Amino acid sequence: MVKLVIDGKNIQVKEGTSILEAAKINGINIPTLCFLKDLNEIAACRVCVVEVEGIEKCVTACNNKVQEGMVIHTNSKKAREARKLNLELILSQHNFTCATCIRNGICKLQELTKEFGITDTPYNIKYEQKKWDNSIPLIRDFTKCIKCMRCVQVCEKVQSLGVWDIVNTGGKTTVNVRSNKKLTDVNCSYCGQCIVNCPVGALHERDDVKVVLDALDNKDKITIVQVAPAVRAAYGEGIGLKREEATEKKLAGILKSIGFDHVFDTVFSADMTIMEEGSEFLTRLDDIRKTGLPMFTSCCPGWLRFIKSEFPDLVGRLSSAKSPQGMFGALAKSYYAEILGVPEEKIFSVSIMPCLAKKDEETLDNNHDIDAVLTTRELDRLLVSTMVNPKDIPETEFDSPLGVGTGAGVIFGVTGGVMEAALRSAYFLVNKKNPDADAFKDVRGLDGYKEASFDFGNGVVVKVAVVHSLSNARKLINKVLKGEVKYDFVEVMACPGGCINGGGQIINLEGSDLAARSNVLYGLDKVNNLRFSHENPEVIECYKKYLKEPLSEKAHHLLHRDHIKEMKEQKALGKQV
Repeated sequence: MVKLVIDGKNIQVKEGTSILEAAKINGINIPTLCFLKDLNEIAACRVCVVEVEGIEKCVTACNNKVQEGMVIHTNSKKAREARKLNLELILSQHNFTCATCIRNGICKLQELTKEFGITDTPYNIKYEQKKWDNSIPLIRDFTKCIKCMRCVQVCEKVQSLGVWDIVNTGGKTTVNVRSNKKLTDVNCSYCGQCIVNCPVGALHERDDVKVVLDALDNKDKITIVQVAPAVRAAYGEGIGLKREEATEKKLAGILKSIGFDHVFDTVFSADMTIMEEGSEFLTRLDDIRKTGLPMFTSCCPGWLRFIKSEFPDLVGRLSSAKSPQGMFGALAKSYYAEILGVPEEKIFSVSIMPCLAKKDEETLDNNHDIDAVLTTRELDRLLVSTMVNPKDIPETEFDSPLGVGTGAGVIFGVTGGVMEAALRSAYFLVNKKNPDADAFKDVRGLDGYKEASFDFGNGVVVKVAVVHSLSNARKLINKVLKGEVKYDFVEVMACPGGCINGGGQIINLEGSDLAARSNVLYGLDKVNNLRFSHENPEVIECYKKYLKEPLSEKAHHLLHRDHIKEMKEQKALGKQV
């Protein structure tokens, strides 16, 4: 233990603790901008400087360790003036037209500038300007980059892709796609974690709000919208609704109030995904045991981009089932179009997703089943732009027959949820009876790499693994290829925590409470009268009236995709997969 004094307070912390952490433990706040715990502790911004007695210059708190007998002042005139100077220097290279910035109101630099009373900068303002392809899902604004390195570290350490890097030298040193390449020429997964962790507006999603508004105003179009499970765990954070107020039925009411003709729950097609994927898993089980290679889930488009670019030889191990978004889109423009008695061209289908990569997934669909994808952040901007007061809107049921969902479908939004939902129904398909709904809860939790084994009876023992973040996916795949582990079924989600922390979710400057978001989904599962995908009455009806049965010819045509064929087609077009 080390004894020291911070702001006149005698404290004791473990040796090796940073000044920043020591202060935090003792309730003393030191401002930060570039800092990300265990990821980015390089003092790039120098906003966390403090005064240490006996040292002439201020020192950075994030990457300097406490020492015995230190006397530290975190709020002295010297420290405050040094921080203000550093902020002014950052602003001199930053386009601070905050009123028109996509991050206005949720920007760490803006917050600190206000706290330090900075109304102008004494330095000449000169920021970097470069062109960017604004048609792709991930947009970079060079004029706003503050070179904090957070995107670089997250992409390298959490996602193991290294898309972003320090480029150039001297006064031209900046952050860009590695080797100054185009983003479309590197293996970007479009997970969007760089956006979530950017403290300013240098990175953001392609904004498709206007596309949706135009469709809502088009009287010749029937507008259909689907809402992903994880959206209900976060959308209220951006529009001032308490967690208990931001229900899925409240959102259904809001979406109807702004003009959508039909509002549906993607949980319905999550249940459909389980029926198709679970059935496929059982048909492939003999091959899985023979080859020693598992079947991987295919719900996460960020993960699909990753495996196709990093491990193309394993693409055949993916489930052929489309994601819930893809399945809903296909059924909306076939099954539901027939119910409405209209041609599919008349339908404009919108998805509200917690995910950036879903915008890319939309473009892979040659049938154009999805016309526009909005992230949760775009949803909130849409609501603000339509002058809706969410608190005044009553709860409304989702429309039918694509609006009923089970608890199994709801938990798709959190890591382990797809696996748990699939195991519930796979057990039923093997035994013709339901297990305890919570029998597979060993796959729950926010650990990055989980594995478990379940005895289904009838001689069927299933060994599974669940990983989230692409660095953990890489770790698992390497173990599988080396023969160190063997699994039957593997769930992968690109984003840490799963869709609840997707690249399109609401951004919180102090970090999102993933445990609270996951508890929302598990809580909804617990109280749902239906907790098994195979018991969803509207799924059963869809099979009875339209698809016949899981894995039928029609189901394969509408609800499955050929990943290997798609990968070859993308490469033939010169596109990065």
